[in-house]
Amino acid sequence: MTILADILVEKEKEVKQLKQNYQSENLANNQTVSSFYRTFMESDQMKIIAEIKRASPSKGIINPNVNPAKQASDYQAAGASMISVLTDQPFFQGTMEDLAMVRSVVDLPILNKDFIIDEIQIDRAKDYGANVILLIAAALPKTRLEELYDYAIQSGLEVLFEVHNAAELSIAQEIGVQIIGVNNRNLKTFEVDLAITEELAKQIDLTKTLLISESGIKTTADVMRVQKAGARGILVGETMMRSKDLTATFQTLRVNR
Repeated sequence: MTILADILVEKEKEVKQLKQNYQSENLANNQTVSSFYRTFMESDQMKIIAEIKRASPSKGIINPNVNPAKQASDYQAAGASMISVLTDQPFFQGTMEDLAMVRSVVDLPILNKDFIIDEIQIDRAKDYGANVILLIAAALPKTRLEELYDYAIQSGLEVLFEVHNAAELSIAQEIGVQIIGVNNRNLKTFEVDLAITEELAKQIDLTKTLLISESGIKTTADVMRVQKAGARGILVGETMMRSKDLTATFQTLRVNR
């Protein structure tokens, strides 16, 4: 079993519980936030999606005592363009309450970073204040991905569609997604290689599609490398969570296009 397969087994259990217990209601203040797609496509600077995560299967405990509200406020003050909140509990020690806390203190778009396999998770993401959800090509068959993508768009959310190889990219393109996240980390082995972004970017119409490079970005050289490939935004988690000086970290990762 791969780590992704293990996660999906747990996610099935979670969805079953949600369907029994979850009552959809608007728990978040509905402030209007700028469009993820438009803001990133129109910028002349590399945009940074800063992530809040306590732990991960590959790195173990990263920052268990993080205060999501304070971290999010610090991210916004330092120049984040969007905040990603990992809400998976068994593997990443996140909660939906983390997302609600972040929503209460920032006016940036928020990504609910989770392993979404059912519409009820999309309803919940919106209820808790997310503006963007993640769909992972490796997690589901194409027909199911398309159903969830359409459901999210109809719910007024944007979708970061994550791919890792050419076959997954083809699925994204067949569905017609606007925002593609290339995960440089293989979710089956958890190995990281920035060349994944470089290779897949060649097959994307970057005039119409927003490309985000995810995972393994730590230095200015890393940012310049994925920017040269065509990425307009980067998603950075571990580097942010371990940072002792967020202002300096953002300066390192912020480069002009």
